[in-house]
Amino acid sequence: MRESVMSQTPSLRGSELRVSFEFFPPKTEKMEENLWRSIERLAPLCPSFVSVTYGAGGSTRERTHQTIERILKETALTPAAHLTCVDASREEVDDVVRQYWETGVRHFVALRGDGQNGVGGQYVPRADGYRNAVELVAGLKAFADFEISVAAYPEKHPESPDFATDIDLLKRKVDNGATRAITQFFFDNDVYERYVERVRRAGVYIPIVPGIVPIHDFTKVARFSNACGAKIPSWLAERFDGLEDDPQTRSHVAAAVCAEQVLDLQKRGLSDFHFYTMNRADLVYSICHILGLRAGNAATAPTSKAAAA
Repeated sequence: MRESVMSQTPSLRGSELRVSFEFFPPKTEKMEENLWRSIERLAPLCPSFVSVTYGAGGSTRERTHQTIERILKETALTPAAHLTCVDASREEVDDVVRQYWETGVRHFVALRGDGQNGVGGQYVPRADGYRNAVELVAGLKAFADFEISVAAYPEKHPESPDFATDIDLLKRKVDNGATRAITQFFFDNDVYERYVERVRRAGVYIPIVPGIVPIHDFTKVARFSNACGAKIPSWLAERFDGLEDDPQTRSHVAAAVCAEQVLDLQKRGLSDFHFYTMNRADLVYSICHILGLRAGNAATAPTSKAAAA
């Protein structure tokens, strides 16, 4: 990887590492049990916040709300609710925002959302809805002074004709009140660094937090990467070659690869990272441990309302 001023910064200690975690809402009772095991496992690492996604077309909107509400009631974590424009009028979206406000949510991850058929599907905005994340951010800020995270794309959004268009959309989101950008996952840190340089030249100065995906299943991640335009380097594919039927070794390799990526980004001066957990807490916990992040004690980092009382 190429040298830069950022790469001269010494690696940060685990105590200086700030992480956030993304979960997806459960579809079944068994999945709900797994989700809460994951939350309980990762909560002692004291994340800055945890976010909960929507499914394709907003299909898990109600389960997302229920999960967020339970996090607020039963843990000391700070939740961020995903919000999209898909298949909803402005009035319906505003009503969801109002419900979240009454629940106690003050942080949103504002996204246009994938097409009605999921990643790669065609997105068709509703005539009476928010057309994109630019408008959605403006709508949120009109309601209250929320903390608003938005998406950024180091390899540009698959639907964007070029980087200039892509970065202009990001700038418009910032102009409307976005306070943080979280990137689509990537595997080449030089790609991320070049992207941040482009964004800064365009006059965007909010934090651009790297989105990190641990590779729990290389085949699935490769398929999703292809759909969302995230390139997989050949060296990375070689790391997982021959491990299709060896989940234990695959997990060890995944932890090592992910930790290597974050450690390199730390050397480039970064301290904040957003992990796409896929509700697989053990792998993410292992990676954070390698990075030097340790669980806080109960006196300073309660993980439940009962512990905080």
